[in-house]
Amino acid sequence: MTPPIQYRLIKKEKHTGARLGELITPHGTFPTPMFMPVGTQASVKLMSPEELKEMGAGVILSNTYHLWLRPGPEIVKEAGGLHQFMNWDQGILTDSGGFQVFSLAENRDLTEEGVHFKSHLSGAKMFLSPEKAIAIENDLGPDIMMSLDECPPFFASYEYVRDSVARTSRWAERGLKAHRNPDTQGLFGIVQGAGFQDLREQSAKDLVSLDFPGYSIGGLSVGESKAEMNHVLDFTTPLLPEHKPRYLMGVGSPDALVDGVIRGIDMFDCVLPTRIARNGTVMTHHGRLVVKNAQYAHDFTPLDPDCDCYTCTHYTRAYIRHLIKADETFGLRLTTYHNLYFLIHLMADVRQAIMDDNLLEFRQNLFDEYGYTGATAKNF
Repeated sequence: MTPPIQYRLIKKEKHTGARLGELITPHGTFPTPMFMPVGTQASVKLMSPEELKEMGAGVILSNTYHLWLRPGPEIVKEAGGLHQFMNWDQGILTDSGGFQVFSLAENRDLTEEGVHFKSHLSGAKMFLSPEKAIAIENDLGPDIMMSLDECPPFFASYEYVRDSVARTSRWAERGLKAHRNPDTQGLFGIVQGAGFQDLREQSAKDLVSLDFPGYSIGGLSVGESKAEMNHVLDFTTPLLPEHKPRYLMGVGSPDALVDGVIRGIDMFDCVLPTRIARNGTVMTHHGRLVVKNAQYAHDFTPLDPDCDCYTCTHYTRAYIRHLIKADETFGLRLTTYHNLYFLIHLMADVRQAIMDDNLLEFRQNLFDEYGYTGATAKNF
């Protein structure tokens, strides 16, 4: 049986661990490294599926926890799955819902069987187990599903993280056994272990032995420094199979994307570009720009003179600032479009830099423009 998710390596960059490749899914083949926009409620905030296609998005995310609460997986399944429900005929990845349970839910009670908690919407008592998470994701119908894991705090004690890693490994095996559609949906394992090298090694060993079609690295971008995150990637990514996709969860600042690619990561996602866009902040080729600031009231240039997205080719900083200050949603749509376009096309430039074997030079130029020093970002 051909796995539903495959990875094809095209080229390795000469000077780094960066990989140029393709992610093969039931709904298309997409170039990697890639950035995946986040559509929490089966919708990328303020964007239509047609706009996402127009800007070059390939795979988008949806959130299992939120879709479980509303409208419910039964309704999505009745609609024909997420692809039909949200009118997206390309790749979809769903998380397991575990991160939201641990970060949003009230009165959590973690047991070996799963997590008892109260809905943050209604206060209703709920229970999420590895088997339940997989059942929900099977009904939602994405191309890529994530195993239920526990994401321990980065600075938790060694003993706590050790026990958490062991539980995550057991949960991964249970979820794999519960998976109903292994021929049409690929289930990824999630490597945990906080900042402890031996625990990351144990987690990776456990999950690789289960032969998932892809692997993600979790528990990063949760409060640790960029230097600490890069250090963990340095010793974790090489533990994962070269012939399968590698996904770093929840990372989306320009510097972190490039540094992740340098360390062998293929897939990234984050709410950062859409979240800061709704606060009037945009990413540009020359650093961060807060367009709602007063200094742009008479600025009739594009957000980014070097960007050819819809926003930058049609509208000015002064107009977008006016819309945001006047609480006109169109202004937030324009900043959101630009930020997503910027990151999607940043990754296209990264892929070209890998092809040209000059990714380190590309990184230096990016860091110079953004004012990044070493592994520390001043702006994001």
